[in-house]
Amino acid sequence: MTCRVLIIDDEPLARRGISALLAEHDDMHIVGECSNGYEALARILECAPDLVFLDIQMPGMTGFDVLNLVPKEKMPLTIFLTAYDQFALRAFDIHALDYLLKPIDEDRFVDALRHARNALAFRSEDFFEQRLRALLAQRDNSNEPIRYADRFSIRTGSRLVFVAAQEIDWIEAMGDYAGLHTPQKTHLLRESLNELALRLDPKFFVRVHRSAIVRIDQIDEMEALANRDATLRLKNGARLRVSRTYSEKLRQLLG
Repeated sequence: MTCRVLIIDDEPLARRGISALLAEHDDMHIVGECSNGYEALARILECAPDLVFLDIQMPGMTGFDVLNLVPKEKMPLTIFLTAYDQFALRAFDIHALDYLLKPIDEDRFVDALRHARNALAFRSEDFFEQRLRALLAQRDNSNEPIRYADRFSIRTGSRLVFVAAQEIDWIEAMGDYAGLHTPQKTHLLRESLNELALRLDPKFFVRVHRSAIVRIDQIDEMEALANRDATLRLKNGARLRVSRTYSEKLRQLLG
């Protein structure tokens, strides 16, 4: 049985990675790739894929938003792609076909495909659609506190380095990457500051500029400037500018 697959991820490198892994499996036929949720919704409705690899965090429309708009008769089997740690994904174990943590482990990918093949072979009309709807409802109605990231995985060549959030002094926008400044070195994470700002606990981190996030307990001194901007001196000696957009909130936070 040939499985028609749609790949949905806003990162070209991630899409190429999934495509390369699928190329090793003759029964998997890629019917398209999408870089955002709006395009993904249109392609799902147009070509009705059997299986989608769906990134959760995409700008504009998230993966959850896409599935909320897919009608019952068009709902595909879904393998989620996410950078979140496993402790934040327990609901997927209950409701989703499968999920893959980025960066994707090849053995784990093969396991996910095995789940997909089994699901396609024994799929009932409503079973998996009901599981996805249950996941979306649980997400919308959950009263549980938000779980923020406590570490980040950084790929360095063939190695993975894990950086704890509590080790980070500040974060700097560096093109398509974020520079995680720790006392030892600066690690490059392929993620935007807007996405990181949502994943970091606001009790410990604060945005001070469109290109900078600071760990609050690393702030040693704040100096107001005449134009309502400000400068920060961190405990490690780094000096950062605070834009007027964030300066008032920071003043209130620091008392």
